[in-house]
Amino acid sequence: MSQLFSKKNKEVFSSPLNINNPVTVQVLGICSALAVTAKLEPAIVMGLSVTVIVAFANVIISLLRNTIPNRIRIIVQLVVVAALVTIVSEVLKAFAYDVSVQLSVYVGLIITNCILMGRLEAFAMANGPWESFLDGIGNGLGYAMILVIVGFFRELLGSGTLLDFRIIPESFYELGYINNGLMLMPPMALVLCACIIWVQRAREKELQEK
Repeated sequence: MSQLFSKKNKEVFSSPLNINNPVTVQVLGICSALAVTAKLEPAIVMGLSVTVIVAFANVIISLLRNTIPNRIRIIVQLVVVAALVTIVSEVLKAFAYDVSVQLSVYVGLIITNCILMGRLEAFAMANGPWESFLDGIGNGLGYAMILVIVGFFRELLGSGTLLDFRIIPESFYELGYINNGLMLMPPMALVLCACIIWVQRAREKELQEK
């Protein structure tokens, strides 16, 4: 048990949550951060979907890594990811149809997400199933964390709601408060991501040296 949660494995899991975050440090997965974060709910669902897919794709590729011919490894990785994305897409349509409609084609585009292909190629092809699972969970949660933060501020300031529940009281609007419509536009996701990157680099000396 102690070997499963060794210092190295803990670092594999925690690194993507902070100093090696796939969005703010590696600058991957930015497209979906722009597209699905106008509201908090689709941001949460997208983040969880990517986490599940990265984790299980990592495990599958890790288990197969010694049997996959080098010349077709990318094709095999794409087939595994496409199968998992199809399963997740069908589950969303069955149990969260409204969110599935909001996410639209972006669930399908998880297949080409740079985070997925990067982890499969850089980690799962060279490490065991457990380490690959932790790496997938860590990178997925690191990605999801940024989407949730961006979605939180965009929905709150752009619509005055969170998860479609009214947060800013009606009395504020009666006094003249107006929702910031710019927050609902995709460029504001980039601005918020830039703010997160700035805060992260200001706090982490290790990132300041890069």
